[in-house]
Amino acid sequence: MSDRPEVCVGAIAIDEDRLLMVRRGRGPAAGSWSLPGGRVERGETLADAVVRELEEETGIESVCGPLLGWVERIDTEDHFVILDFEVDVLEGAEPRAGDDAAEARWVPLDEVSGLNVVPGLVKFLHDHGILDVIAEDADDSGVRLIG
Repeated sequence: MSDRPEVCVGAIAIDEDRLLMVRRGRGPAAGSWSLPGGRVERGETLADAVVRELEEETGIESVCGPLLGWVERIDTEDHFVILDFEVDVLEGAEPRAGDDAAEARWVPLDEVSGLNVVPGLVKFLHDHGILDVIAEDADDSGVRLIG
């Protein structure tokens, strides 16, 4: 465990009532669906990190928009502060998995809650007006979510 929280970013890209999502290929959330994103590198702005992470994980270019919200993920090993930004996608390219992503695709908004998503994501998206309907989002992962 690091002695300090790590700052991370997430990209919220919506196109035609679909949300761009990735299935994590490794790391703490391997196998789960999430927003594209990752750690902010030293000397990098948050906006640059969002654009870079989205392109690395999905091959899609974007422009960073406003901050939508934040969460903290704290477990026995890690402490991440994740800032989620709305993004505008440049051109309608199909996503391709890259970097830490095992799979990347556009998911219809009404299907997001049916996926094996990272703990708390469905509630976060509902609380911030992205999803209209929320299914029961059980969290037995041992991860404490704040935000």
